Amino acid sequence: MCGSEQARSHKVHGFGVLRQSAYHGQSLNVQELLMRRLLTGCLVTLLLLCNTLILFGPLMLFALLKLASSGRLRDYNSRAVMWIAETWSEIDKRIFALCLPTQWDIRGAEGLSRDTSYLVISNHQSWVDIPALMQGLNRRTPFFKFFLKKELIWVPFLGLAWWALDYPFMKRYSKAFLAKHPQLKGEDLKITRAACELFKRQPVTIVNYLEGTRFTPAKHAQQHSPYTWLLKPKAGGVAFVLAAMGEQLDAVLDVTVVYPQAKIPGFWQLISGQVPKVIVDIQTRELDPALWQGDYENDPVFREQVQSWVNQLWTLKDQRISTLRAERG
Repeated sequence: MCGSEQARSHKVHGFGVLRQSAYHGQSLNVQELLMRRLLTGCLVTLLLLCNTLILFGPLMLFALLKLASSGRLRDYNSRAVMWIAETWSEIDKRIFALCLPTQWDIRGAEGLSRDTSYLVISNHQSWVDIPALMQGLNRRTPFFKFFLKKELIWVPFLGLAWWALDYPFMKRYSKAFLAKHPQLKGEDLKITRAACELFKRQPVTIVNYLEGTRFTPAKHAQQHSPYTWLLKPKAGGVAFVLAAMGEQLDAVLDVTVVYPQAKIPGFWQLISGQVPKVIVDIQTRELDPALWQGDYENDPVFREQVQSWVNQLWTLKDQRISTLRAERG
C-alpha cells in the first residue's frame, strides 16, 4: 500500500472511531438520563408514601375520636384532622420542591382567604392537576374537597378518612330511577343538603371539574368540541352543587391549569422530573345568587341560564389558556 492510500485508510478509520465513540457517548447519555429519571421517580414515590403512612395513623386516630365525640369536642377533633391533611399537603409540596425541577407558576392567589368559602371550577387534563391545586390552594383557602357518592363512605379506612375530612357525600337519583320511584323526587337534594349543613359553621372549598373527564385529543375530536383546549362543559354537576349549598359559598375560583410543554404530562412524568413548568392561574369571580334559585332538572329556562353561564366561563378559560401557552420563558 502506497503512502497516500495508507494515510487515507487511517483517516477513514479515524472518522469511524469518532462516529462510534460519539454514538456510544450519546447512548451513555440517554442511559444516564433514563436512570436519573427512574431514581428520581422512585425516590419521590418513597417519600410521598412515607409521608402518607406516617400521617395516616394520627388522621385515623382523630377521625375515630371525632366519630365518638359531639359538640365542641367534635369540632376540635375536626380541626385536628384538617390540620393533619394540610400538613400532609405541605410536606408533599416540600418533597416536590426539593427533588424536582418543576417550576410552579401560581398566579392570582394573593387575595385568597382561609375564612372564605369557594367553589373551584377547573379544567382537567391529568392526575398532575391535583398536585397543581395543592400548590395553588393549600393553606391559602379552606382545605379543598370533592363531592363524593354516598356509597363511598363504606370504603374501608378511606370512607372514614373522607368523612373525617368533611367531604360532602351526595345522593343523586337518575331520571330512570325517579321514573320508577316518583315519590323520591327531590329526596336526593334534601339528603345532600343535610350533609352540607356543617358548612354553615365552617368555611369550605369545593372543587368541580365541569368536563367530567380528563381532556385528551381523542375525546376532544369525538365531542367536536367548539373549544381549542377544552372539552364541552357539563352544567348538571355544578348546578347540583349550587342547589345543595349555594348559600354557603362566597365566590367562584376560576382555576386554569396549563402545561406549556407540547404533551400533557402524567403523574410519573411529574415525579420523575420531566415536567419543567406548571402554570396555575386563579381568577376570583362573583357568584350570582340567581344560579341556585331555580329547578335545574325541571325548568328548561333555568337550565339554559346555568348552561349559558358555564359556556361563558369556558369561552373565557379557552382564551386564557391560549394566552398563557403563548408566553415565553
